Amino acid sequence: MEQDISLERRIAIVTGASRLNGIGAGICKALASKGMDIYFTYWTPYDNEMSWGISPNEPQVLQANITEYGVRCERLELDLSETLAPAKLLDSVEKELGKPSILINNATYSIDVGYDTLTAEVLDRHYQVNIRGTMLLSAEFARRFNSARGGRIINLTSGQSLGPMAGNIAYATTKGAIDAFTLTLSAELAGKGITVNAVNPGPTDTGWMDDDVKDHILTKSPTGRIGMPHDAARLIAFLASDESDWVTGQIIHSEGGFQRG
Repeated sequence: MEQDISLERRIAIVTGASRLNGIGAGICKALASKGMDIYFTYWTPYDNEMSWGISPNEPQVLQANITEYGVRCERLELDLSETLAPAKLLDSVEKELGKPSILINNATYSIDVGYDTLTAEVLDRHYQVNIRGTMLLSAEFARRFNSARGGRIINLTSGQSLGPMAGNIAYATTKGAIDAFTLTLSAELAGKGITVNAVNPGPTDTGWMDDDVKDHILTKSPTGRIGMPHDAARLIAFLASDESDWVTGQIIHSEGGFQRG
């Protein structure tokens, strides 16, 4: 008989889960469906900068959707570029839900920029969220984790090691650093009972693609479809489970065989 993924009513932090059709929301619901309590963060000023935008009540609706699974759910609007954000987040989680055992670093910052328009300000904005925010939050989470096993840190990447991302140099560079961070942190935290992995979901339809982009991606997709948030969410639910206890230091490219070039 196939054993179900058991998350034993653990508490998971998911960053960057503001939009209902985003990967973060998909992750929250996938983990909640397995019985995990959820604490998610969001930052609407960033979403409002982007072409896709966000409705004012999307985080509230997402929280209500999560609690329909019979789990607890709390949320916090938080700018992860702030140096005090990690301690503020962990303090809130511990106060409202308890000690978390799983951290999903899903939040990201990305705007299109090439070498010819790259500035220190634009690079710093990418660095503050994609590298510094992820690293400092992971370190704070690990310092506070005090169980013998069952800790999980799962980072989101975008396949930067597989090919260039021309026109998106700041994002590609800062997210590419997360691959190296994942590998090194996994070695440092193995003795603390925390696994560290990264997931590249490939091109995923979260509302940012227009018809031309979709048509192009389909020409590169041997499966004949575009990735959806639930594709990444299912893999992350596995990596968060007991069944993944022997998997650490991996960058997993889960993108339906997407062909670059």
